[in-house]
Amino acid sequence: MMQPTVFLDRDGVLNRAVVRDGKPHSPASVDELVILPDAPDALRRLARAGYRLVVVTNQPDVAAGRQRREVVEAIHAALAAALPIDEIRVCYHDDRDRCTCRKPAPGLLLQTPGADLPRSVIVGDRWRDITAGRRAGVGAAVWIDRAYNEPAPDDASIRVTSLSDAADWILTRHLRVKIFADGAALDEIRTWAARPDIQGFTTNPTLMRKAGVRDYTQFARDALAVIGERPISFEVFSDNLGEMESQAREIASWGPNVYVKIPITNTAGEPAAALMNRLALSGVHVNVTAVLTVGQVESAVAALAGGAASMISIFAGRIADTGRDPVPIVSEAVALARRAPSVELIWASPREALNVYQANAVGCQIITATTDLLAKLSMAGKDLAAFSLETVKMFRDDAVRAGFTLKGDAQFA
Repeated sequence: MMQPTVFLDRDGVLNRAVVRDGKPHSPASVDELVILPDAPDALRRLARAGYRLVVVTNQPDVAAGRQRREVVEAIHAALAAALPIDEIRVCYHDDRDRCTCRKPAPGLLLQTPGADLPRSVIVGDRWRDITAGRRAGVGAAVWIDRAYNEPAPDDASIRVTSLSDAADWILTRHLRVKIFADGAALDEIRTWAARPDIQGFTTNPTLMRKAGVRDYTQFARDALAVIGERPISFEVFSDNLGEMESQAREIASWGPNVYVKIPITNTAGEPAAALMNRLALSGVHVNVTAVLTVGQVESAVAALAGGAASMISIFAGRIADTGRDPVPIVSEAVALARRAPSVELIWASPREALNVYQANAVGCQIITATTDLLAKLSMAGKDLAAFSLETVKMFRDDAVRAGFTLKGDAQFA
């Protein structure tokens, strides 16, 4: 059976490369082998998601006489014992051999039995890895930038700085829904900005207050300096529709990637549709918030149609809090939004990881996610029996730490 495969280079991806003069080299012995700390968890997550894990590595020092084959095999035995690797495929040739397996040639990948190459990914830290993957026809190529003194690949699907980030990207790339990080702590935003799977950002005054933000404008400028060109939403805080407009235009001036959050009504229930329309038609990117009904979606779509790229945030989590299933409502909203190609829908206030897959299934373009929810996404595909055992152990450990006892416990000691 054909299976999607993650092809992994060895040195610099799974284990620490020995860098000399800015160039990576293989460890000389098992004693010199240092498995990178994020490798075990990253590989376990990929394996849980159904990927076969195959190491593809050039070891030309054997042909050159600088290394013995049995040492390389001992290193591979140590890697296989420590990591959930399905197979290790090695090219022992050097440049003189004109072989078809030495990367950037694609032979190691093409000769892997059962690999569904279009649904596979290669992860490497050098241009040779990325080129080998492209020549083999893999669906994606992830470059881990270790800042070596050598040319960067020009055909990678994504640049990351760790195997953990590579796994994050691989596990979410099949999702059509874009993940926007939601929060107001600059340290968190800085961390999110380093993740390739985070495609945008949102925040709001409540989150800012909790994070201790005192200067709204300075916070916004600090956040914009961190996130680059990805979209970010900032909210007006006036309750007067006229003042909302002046605040919206001020916020929009902070950058071309800024979206201005406008509530669907003010606190008196006055609709903000006319304001949204003026802003969108004048080029302001609007994010309509606090939307909970299909009627509100229809009103917002009509107001934003024909204007600048904008968003509508459906607070699906709050809909669920009332005992209603948000999926039919969001699904109907997706159909309504097709009337305005410039409008994207956000599944806002999600409560659980399942919401990400629900949003994806109904065609919602964006979902927001807090740090806690982003952490839960790493459990995608987790074995439920293993999860059950982890839960039992957690309850047991907590009971022991609490020092709980019952009469009769002594007879089982």
